[in-house]
Amino acid sequence: MKISSTLIIVLAFFACGEKGQLPTQATAQANVATERTPRAPQVAKASAVSRPAPPSTTQSEYQPKNEGWHVELQKAYAESKASGKPILANFTGSDWCGWCKRLDRSVFHQPDFKSWADKNVVLLELDFPKRFRLPDNIAQQNRGLQQSLGVRGYPTIWLFDLDQNDAGQLNIIALGKTGYTKTLGEFQNTIKGFMAQRS
Repeated sequence: MKISSTLIIVLAFFACGEKGQLPTQATAQANVATERTPRAPQVAKASAVSRPAPPSTTQSEYQPKNEGWHVELQKAYAESKASGKPILANFTGSDWCGWCKRLDRSVFHQPDFKSWADKNVVLLELDFPKRFRLPDNIAQQNRGLQQSLGVRGYPTIWLFDLDQNDAGQLNIIALGKTGYTKTLGEFQNTIKGFMAQRS
């Protein structure tokens, strides 16, 4: 079944939280005489562990993990429009996701994958790393596509077409999705089934 949705990438920054006041405790202590002298209020101190931010990657430095894949939707769309091939988008956690790494080995690094992909699809890598930061525009693009296609786990592979309307918005025509696949043959058969739905 074809699912059509409008891709809208929202550029917004959300606050992680608000600073609140820490609770205070007032204590009173009696001295040896019968006179009482209250102590100054004590403030509980927050113990925050400072972790260094992951290193940033500039647009010119950033490369896909797998050779021959696009990282920018507009470039994948331009190739798709020129070739008539659908986009195969790999939502991955390249530096932390074990199943993503297994999919790379079982499918994307197989000798016949590149020749099959060149004939059938346009490749788009949408990474969600933890050990380095993507360039801001790529990170926003990836989150926008993740939300538009309802991706909740990795790896998720979506096959879709794009259409641009008169206002310049890209419409996604989703053809199907899959996850980890054990063999290249199984992967190709799944994608072939999705491609049969194209009009």
